[in-house]
Amino acid sequence: MAAVMRFMVMGAPIAHSLSPMIHAQFSAQTGRDVVYETCLLDRTHFEQQVRDFFAAGGAGLNITSPGKERAFAMADVKTPRCAVARAANTLWMNQAGQLCADNTDGVGLVRDLHHHGIKLTNARILVLGAGGAARGILPALLDEHPRYVAIANRTASRAEALIQSLESTKLSYRPLDAVTGSYDLILNAIAGTHVSLPHISGEPLCYDLNYDAFGMTPFVAWAKKAGFKAVDGLGMLVQQAAEAFFVWHGVKPSLTSIIL
Repeated sequence: MAAVMRFMVMGAPIAHSLSPMIHAQFSAQTGRDVVYETCLLDRTHFEQQVRDFFAAGGAGLNITSPGKERAFAMADVKTPRCAVARAANTLWMNQAGQLCADNTDGVGLVRDLHHHGIKLTNARILVLGAGGAARGILPALLDEHPRYVAIANRTASRAEALIQSLESTKLSYRPLDAVTGSYDLILNAIAGTHVSLPHISGEPLCYDLNYDAFGMTPFVAWAKKAGFKAVDGLGMLVQQAAEAFFVWHGVKPSLTSIIL
């Protein structure tokens, strides 16, 4: 009889996470005996938490805010898309005992945007935030050949460092408190903060990488009040979870029957 495989998602906050429910359904449909739990990320001892999990026989970790950049720094082996993003949301150990890292956020976002009928080629995109969540999605967005991607952040140096690391002429910086212009897509990659953009024009889709299982996120509420179409990141969550499941198990689960 095969041993139960143990997986976990680590973040702060984490109690709201729907990942255990999603992975339980993936496991049931693919016939795998899996336990998937949540764990509150300890900002002081994060690296030790990760090491302890795998030392105790853990099979795979998902990392959410604020641990993605630190997870990347820990890893011995990175997938190409993770290396470009310099942020990791999926960890596992290989047979050589090396900590491996991937980032499934970008592919998850792009797949969900396509599901919503959003054309990214030649699109004018605004990304709010320059942390690990933004790092995870930007390489995948650039692969879709947008017209440009503006990054709005409170700290100019952090955004400029992100732009420099990705080495793309399509990236530029905007001060978060002075964003103006017309965009086709606005992506909120800032967690737990109310963002208001009073000087935005046009008819953008406003997409929050965060989600609220019981209502609207503050960003979605602001966007709808402003008259823009808006969705949260629940679809992205499911898509990136399916990609992480594939990374760990080598099987692509079906998303058509997922109940949240």
